[in-house]
Amino acid sequence: MPDRLCPKDFARGIGVIFTREINAYFDTPIAYIYASVFLILSCSTFMNAFFLNGVLEMAPYFDLLPFFLIPFIPAITMRAWAEEYSQHTIELLMTMPLQSIQIVLGKYLSALVFYLIVLLGTTPIVLMLLFLGSPDLGLIFSSYLGALCLGAFFLSFGLFASGLTRDQIVAYVVAVLLGFAFVLSGHEKVVEILDGLAPAYHVGSLLYESLSIAPHYRAFTRGIIALPAVLYFSLLSIFFLWMNDLSLKRDRG
Repeated sequence: MPDRLCPKDFARGIGVIFTREINAYFDTPIAYIYASVFLILSCSTFMNAFFLNGVLEMAPYFDLLPFFLIPFIPAITMRAWAEEYSQHTIELLMTMPLQSIQIVLGKYLSALVFYLIVLLGTTPIVLMLLFLGSPDLGLIFSSYLGALCLGAFFLSFGLFASGLTRDQIVAYVVAVLLGFAFVLSGHEKVVEILDGLAPAYHVGSLLYESLSIAPHYRAFTRGIIALPAVLYFSLLSIFFLWMNDLSLKRDRG
């Protein structure tokens, strides 16, 4: 396999893995169960808040979305590599004339498309709001863009976690813990507690500003598509995909 490929051949290799993986998602009922449970829980939570507040906006949905993604995204990614190892299909995958990064990106893009399909299942909420009045479509658009960036980021470290182990349950737990770390480090109470434990170092504030998704995701949900927020999600996603590629090269070697 040459070290360098022309863009067309590189994309074709990604497409081979993408097709294999996206078909695997829809060949089993598990994906449909995951999607149904996620949509029922998240949409019913929004509807409850909507009827209580009576405001034509999706803010309650997007505010809670990170907490719903903590268990949902690892459920999507836990099988990505762990199942390959447990079923010994990783050997077949490694003998394909593809670079490891092509395999990683193929798996990642298939998971991202599946997530997008699930996210599109919430569009009836938007239609309902349009039927009832005149919601702020710009705010809704930026919030959906934030949800896309957030999901893409969660998928990247979910795949990385799956590549660390041959056990799907372990992969799931590791990804959930990472999700909690990135989400809860932005929670006000957590920040206050950590700052209180070490007042001289402001650990909570430091984690909030450097690690947490909160300030970056919150910018999207407030209607601000800011370059720092886009870079945060993009660079961290690239970092975890790169780490996934390194772990795959280690096993391949």
